[in-house]
Amino acid sequence: MYPLKFKPILKERLWGGTKLKDVLGKPIESEITGESWELSGVDGDISEIAEGPLKGISLTEVIQKEGKHLLGESVVNRFGLDFPILIKFIDAKQDLSIQLHPNDNLAKERHNSFGKTEMWYIMDADPGAKLIVGFNRTVEKEEYVQSLEDNSLLDLMNYEEVEEGDTFFINTGKIHAIGAGVLLAEIQQTSDITYRVFDFNRRDKNGNLRELHTELALDAMDYEKKDDFKVAYPDQTNTHNSMVDSPYFKTNYLKIDQNMEVDLSSRDSFTIYMCVGGGATIINSEGSTTLKRGETVLVPAASKSVKIETNKATLLEVSI
Repeated sequence: MYPLKFKPILKERLWGGTKLKDVLGKPIESEITGESWELSGVDGDISEIAEGPLKGISLTEVIQKEGKHLLGESVVNRFGLDFPILIKFIDAKQDLSIQLHPNDNLAKERHNSFGKTEMWYIMDADPGAKLIVGFNRTVEKEEYVQSLEDNSLLDLMNYEEVEEGDTFFINTGKIHAIGAGVLLAEIQQTSDITYRVFDFNRRDKNGNLRELHTELALDAMDYEKKDDFKVAYPDQTNTHNSMVDSPYFKTNYLKIDQNMEVDLSSRDSFTIYMCVGGGATIINSEGSTTLKRGETVLVPAASKSVKIETNKATLLEVSI
């Protein structure tokens, strides 16, 4: 149960670009790759171990074999043998559709799925690049529906200009979109349920408008303006800076310029490290792996500690 790296699952998207290749070094030839799924238990897109003795084995297989040793007993008690987090890097050359995600109850009822609470860490942003996060004022459902009919939805949106290091927590029900020119790391519940409500009237490669989920979104949407999305976090060196502490995942920010020992003995959960800057070697009692910017590693819950060897790295540390 050494630190596990997985093969990226690369996704072409209408709005994708080349930053996953040009900035993060992903093995891509396409000009429209929008997503690199780093760690996934989503049916049909199960991650596969990239190196070491377990190379070629799927995440599902290793969970079936190792269970609580990989996930943690409390995680298994809560989620069974389903991997509860989906980890991605996203490159938006064009604006993504305006969308939202249902909460756990609606997702279970409608799709037999988890909801989709997520967070974004901005890794790179073109000058003036923006996100859409929520409404710019509280609106009534009827007003929202009218804005779709008269093509004025964009007038109701809240725009946030972004730069590297900015972090956002997106609750279920919050309308949102990643804007053109943004490269980010995404941490989310394991779910691929998205309600697309506006797509800038774009057409796909076959000339078709993409499907919208107007009716499904009406009862899933939070129409209230809430300034609850921008994450303020400490920026201290060589320590754990808490970013997000939610029921679905906990994320710490680690800016490191020397070797660091992390005590995991009290953590009844796997630990994920996403490298968003620099590089490091992640070592536990069973082995090690190297990380460079744009790579992700899963440290099994059975690890009592992990050593991070580096002279400069910026990591997101994720657990349940």
